[in-house]
Amino acid sequence: MAKSHTKWVCQSCGRETLRQMGRCPACGEWNTMVEVVQVRETASPALDARSEPQALSEVETQGLERIALPMQEFSRVLGGGMVPGSLILVGGEPGIGKSTLLLQVASVIAEAAQRPVLYVSGEESARQIKIRADRLHLNTAGVFVLAETHLEAILHHADQMDPVVVVADSVQTITSGELSSAAGSISQVREAAARFQWWAKSGGASVFLVGHVTKEGSIAGPKVLEHIVDTVLYLEGDPFHTYRLLRSTKNRFGATSEVGVFEMREAGMVEVANPSEAFLAERMVNAPGSAIAITMEGTRPLLVEIQALASSTSFGHPRRTANGVDFNRLLLITAVLSRRVGLRLFDQDVFANVVGGLQIGEPAADLAIAAAIGSSVREKPVAADVVLVGEVGLSGEVRAVGQLTARLKEAAKLGFRRCILPQTARRTNLSVPDGLDLIPVRSVAEAIEKALVAT
Repeated sequence: MAKSHTKWVCQSCGRETLRQMGRCPACGEWNTMVEVVQVRETASPALDARSEPQALSEVETQGLERIALPMQEFSRVLGGGMVPGSLILVGGEPGIGKSTLLLQVASVIAEAAQRPVLYVSGEESARQIKIRADRLHLNTAGVFVLAETHLEAILHHADQMDPVVVVADSVQTITSGELSSAAGSISQVREAAARFQWWAKSGGASVFLVGHVTKEGSIAGPKVLEHIVDTVLYLEGDPFHTYRLLRSTKNRFGATSEVGVFEMREAGMVEVANPSEAFLAERMVNAPGSAIAITMEGTRPLLVEIQALASSTSFGHPRRTANGVDFNRLLLITAVLSRRVGLRLFDQDVFANVVGGLQIGEPAADLAIAAAIGSSVREKPVAADVVLVGEVGLSGEVRAVGQLTARLKEAAKLGFRRCILPQTARRTNLSVPDGLDLIPVRSVAEAIEKALVAT
């Protein structure tokens, strides 16, 4: 005998309550609590005889090797290839290129594995997908399209076809007939993700789920989806730039924070083999307010240009504008430059920008940001052959960062001859590439003096 139970679920964060509330107590959003009727079975479920303890040393791993993908950038973000039976969530803003990228991935996987790939579309018709595939000149011989939103029907077709990969675009459009809630609700999204996870683990096929992004920039129902899936990928990028970054924020089979770089063209997503060179292609040498930082995205070092502009303000309170860098980090650096270095910034609007639309989160770019601001204030360019790496402390000191060897190799590969880095780097066993001179510094003031071109 089944008993029904009524609860209220927030459609923004997934918080459950026993009564209706106008405002979610967890995320603070208004009018997001939706009534959900849950049916509970009173009888105890039968024990599953297949679930038995097994010695870890006796577990077989044959047949679960990673599947190498021809798209090297996509394979890098997954940790070196696609793991059979994995559930992968791909999120991003509307129009950023998620469907285009996954259609290309479906095409190359079908061609490489010589097995069918099922592309499930809940937002587009089969004709629309065919038009996109023709525009991208893709080989669609092994790609099968299913325009369906009913979860049970999708799994039925997947069982009949036995594909190597299933792409569900998007998970917010898929509904289960066992639930009465609307499409896109927390209950439907959670049920669809859980059923796809069970199907992937039991059959060995990989599943890609496309997730919508909320106005705050997170995947709709983030905790519900991110806890269930094995890998979470975000497709980032400025809509006004051609570069797209595929970032891994969770990966049970590889390193997190890995980044793949693509360029959006008429032929679709094209891999960028040397991202550092691409980000520096339009750099104006010997221009005041420009500095080169070495940042790490996962295990990949990237050289990016950081631009800064200091301009006299017309208002009582100067503005601080950050594009591509953390705003609070910019405030910290400008305060250090004002107090420890002596730069006059109290009447200056300060703008900082990372060229190419890249978002930098690590503090290793602090020194390059400080040098760019100092260059703009003093109207002296940073030397063209200098790169900077280091974290800035509140006392004006330059602190050490990790993975210096990989950073230095990337700088030397692109032709830079000098690197300004923390003094403590001498204590470590660094492997310095030939032709690259290290300039250790203890303070931000010393770094700026050595970085700027003498006039």
